[in-house]
Amino acid sequence: MTETRGRIDKRRAILDAAFSVFALRGYDQACVQEIASAAGVAKPTVYNHLSDKATLFHSALRAAAEEVAAVCTAAVEPLRDAADAPAALAETAALLLAACSDERSRALRKLALAESTTFPDLLDEIQEATALRLRAALADRLARLTLAGRLRTPDPDIAAEQLIALLTGPLESRSRMGRREVPAAELDTIAAAAVRTFLSAFGTPGETARSVTGPV
Repeated sequence: MTETRGRIDKRRAILDAAFSVFALRGYDQACVQEIASAAGVAKPTVYNHLSDKATLFHSALRAAAEEVAAVCTAAVEPLRDAADAPAALAETAALLLAACSDERSRALRKLALAESTTFPDLLDEIQEATALRLRAALADRLARLTLAGRLRTPDPDIAAEQLIALLTGPLESRSRMGRREVPAAELDTIAAAAVRTFLSAFGTPGETARSVTGPV
């Protein structure tokens, strides 16, 4: 059991180191020896866990996508059985923007796009692991709020897609497609505008009124 745990931990360290090095150097310029050194293992150990550089790159990005997905999925938890829909949406919006604008998320998008020709299926895999999983989790929470009479979403999946678009569209623009770090004040502005627009379309009259008169 200890040996298995140690192997898992070592693989995790290799993947974390690989993602950091690939993010810094890009795929072509990244060196497996540098990755091994960053992970604190010998170069042959890297190949024992992951057979070649291409497999290492693919696995590192998949692992990073899983981490990003976990943070994004956790961000919708304020919507679970929320008594105050505008407040819960505001909290979820802020958490999602923080998750989507952090260094790991920006590096993941940049690497996946930069290497999409070499790894043509990787973008689809990352989208499935992150955006599509997030949309499903968000749709579930919106459906529950609709059943509780706190929202009006005839199609929660479309409503989830539109809320995500209201957040990520401005974020992509202000971040220059991930090349600029967006200040916290700008993230707050994006979140507030997204929630107001979303509630104007899907909020009940009472919830919408409270969101308009609440803090910006």
